[in-house]
Amino acid sequence: MEDENLEAIMGLIMHSGNAKSDAMEAIAAAKQGDFELAEQKIKDADASLVEAHHSQTGLLTKEAQGDHMSVTLLTVHSQDHLMTAIAFKDLAKEIIDLYRRVEEK
Repeated sequence: MEDENLEAIMGLIMHSGNAKSDAMEAIAAAKQGDFELAEQKIKDADASLVEAHHSQTGLLTKEAQGDHMSVTLLTVHSQDHLMTAIAFKDLAKEIIDLYRRVEEK
């Protein structure tokens, strides 16, 4: 595996992991009634997902240009991290909304 590809794959894993952690912290903040912090953590998660997508786009661009890479377990793992982080962030937003509704009543 080329160092450039490995760097992009590790970027996907790292930024996706950060996004998932931020989403989890957003839920914890909402649970405590700190909706301002919860919203900030969701914004942080979004920013990390943008960075993860940049890593992914680099790999996809190389592939589209004919520079095929072998699919390794690490490659699959990085994509799994990204998709899980996206789903987790979306779910966190819904949970925050539920906490907000409970707080209002």
